Amino acid sequence: MKTINSRQNQEIKLVAELKTQKERQKQQKFVAEGLRTCEALFRSHILPERIYCTEKMLDNAQNLVKIEKISGTNHFTEIILVPDMVMEKISSASTPSGILCVFHIPKQPDLNKLSSGIVLTGISDPGNMGTLIRTCTAMGFETVISINCTDVFSPKVIQSSAGELDKINIFHLTWEELLKAKKHLKLIALVVSGGKNPENINFKDSLMVIGSEAHGIPEKWILDCDEKLTLPMHGKTESLNASVAGSIAMYLASVQK
Repeated sequence: MKTINSRQNQEIKLVAELKTQKERQKQQKFVAEGLRTCEALFRSHILPERIYCTEKMLDNAQNLVKIEKISGTNHFTEIILVPDMVMEKISSASTPSGILCVFHIPKQPDLNKLSSGIVLTGISDPGNMGTLIRTCTAMGFETVISINCTDVFSPKVIQSSAGELDKINIFHLTWEELLKAKKHLKLIALVVSGGKNPENINFKDSLMVIGSEAHGIPEKWILDCDEKLTLPMHGKTESLNASVAGSIAMYLASVQK
C-alpha cells in the first residue's frame, strides 16, 4: 500500500480527469464512489484497478480486496491512501465518502446477447439514467440499449444505479444498428398519448423504448416500433418524468414474464 499526499501528483490528476466523458473514453476507465456501490462492483465481472481511500475508510478498502481473494481471482487491487484534500480533488461528490475505486470499462457484449429490456433514447439526466438501469435489473431484464444518452459510466449514473451495471448487458448503438440487430424482439414505444393500454400489449420478447421527458422519441423511430404504449393516468398530471414512466412500464412488463 502506498500513500499520495499531493493534489498535483500525476496519478491523482489522471483520476480527477475521469470526471469527464472524454477522459473516460480515452483511458477506458470509470470511477465509483461510496462503499455500497464499490462493493457491488467488486463482486461483479467488472475489473477494478485501484482503491483510493482516506484513513477512516482503510479497513473498508481492505475488506474490498478480501472479496477478490474469496472469489479466487488472481487479480489484485492496489490500495492508495490519500488525505481528505486529495480525496476532494478526485471525488465528484459534494461530501466525499472517503472511498473511491477506479474500474476498467467493460467491452460491449456481442449483439447476439440482446434480449428483453429497454432502449433509452436521449436520456440526458444522469439520475434518470441510473434509476432506469436499476429498475431494469430489479424487474429481471438483462438488456439496456443507450442511444444518444448521457454517459452510462459517469459518476452520477454509477451512483444512482447503485452499482447494478454488472447485472445487465449494456449496448451503445444507433437506431439503425438496433433495427438490424434486434431480430425477433419487438419494439414497444412508450408514448404520452395515442398508445395502447398496457392490458392490451404482449410484452414477451420485447424492448421498451423510452425517450426523454423533454423531447420524447423521434416520430420516425415511433413508426419503426411494433407497438405504442401509453400509461393511463386518472389524475390531472399531463406526464411523468422518464424514470418514473419507464419504471412503471417495466413493472407492468415484468408481471407478464
